[in-house]
Amino acid sequence: MSQLDLSPLFQPFQYKNLQLKNRFVMAPMTRNFSPNYIPTDDVAAYYRRRAENDVALILTEGTTVPHEASNGYEGVPAFHGDALKGWKKVVDAVHGAGGKIMPQLWHVGTVRKAGVGPIKDVPGMGPSGITSAGKRKAHEMTLDDIESCIAAFAQAAANAEEIGMDGVEIHGAHGYLIDQFFWDVTNERTDRYGGSLEKRSQFAIDIVKAVRAKVSADFPVVFRFSQWKQQDYSARLVQNPDELARFLKPLADAGVDIFHASNRRFWEPEFAGSNLNLAGWTKEITGAPTITVGSVGLDVDFIESNFNMQHSGKAGSAGLEELAQRFSRGEFDLVAVGRALLQDPEWVRKIRDGRFSELSAYDRASIARLY
Repeated sequence: MSQLDLSPLFQPFQYKNLQLKNRFVMAPMTRNFSPNYIPTDDVAAYYRRRAENDVALILTEGTTVPHEASNGYEGVPAFHGDALKGWKKVVDAVHGAGGKIMPQLWHVGTVRKAGVGPIKDVPGMGPSGITSAGKRKAHEMTLDDIESCIAAFAQAAANAEEIGMDGVEIHGAHGYLIDQFFWDVTNERTDRYGGSLEKRSQFAIDIVKAVRAKVSADFPVVFRFSQWKQQDYSARLVQNPDELARFLKPLADAGVDIFHASNRRFWEPEFAGSNLNLAGWTKEITGAPTITVGSVGLDVDFIESNFNMQHSGKAGSAGLEELAQRFSRGEFDLVAVGRALLQDPEWVRKIRDGRFSELSAYDRASIARLY
């Protein structure tokens, strides 16, 4: 590892008004440390530690849009009302440490369960009221519900620009509301929001357009999507590059600036016949900058705890040679790091300096602390 050249990953990046000192991004990770849905000074310090250790861009934990059914978990921060004062402290802390930050805007859809705050009697909802198991257990959204959700995402984006965030990421992945519209298992609508892949994408397209209309032209809009769902790791939204193009091009046309292509493992090819991962195919199809993600810097796979990655390296440095090679080939533009940064706020600085022996393997216990 001492001869590993990671210098390409430490080149600056610029797109619109977003200027980053390197290519490393902190991936969104739910933390549940915001009492009354308001991020605290501890949350600000948590993000600041990563920024002051050379994480160029922080994508925050999922933060809920101003819609009564958007939240699904206690302790998750909101992105409206009194929570914005807490987020302004976070923004100032990250900027003061030389980093950039965007909130991940989130609505959980049918994942919401009865009794979850802040309005406990509001039910979960989705395109057809169907959970991932194919059962009707939630409210089927009316057109009014859809319009109010679209407006909530747009308002949250406007809030982000107002308090000085450097862009927004729209959470369209992993089986939450937007992804529930994409997925034919959970979307049986027969109006403009259901049917073909293009129609199932219309909700997301309308959200992107509404966000774009509420923010400045040079304010970056990131869109996160995935094939897999938390409820089904084998799920595939699209089966081939042609279907991926049908899915992505309308989103790009609607105003997405950067795509965050969520993989479980960044090194796995997405389609047969090519070594490109999902971010690589996304860049090939849209020409837009992309973020890759998926077990970066881990020696233990996050689903299969005994899975040994087939990449050499010491704890916390696994797969970096392949990551650098893929980046140098132009497969993606930015690299999101999740659990490695949860474990060690100095991870980016350590790999920049070649201090691989100081890296520690990911420990699930780090989820329980805000460090």
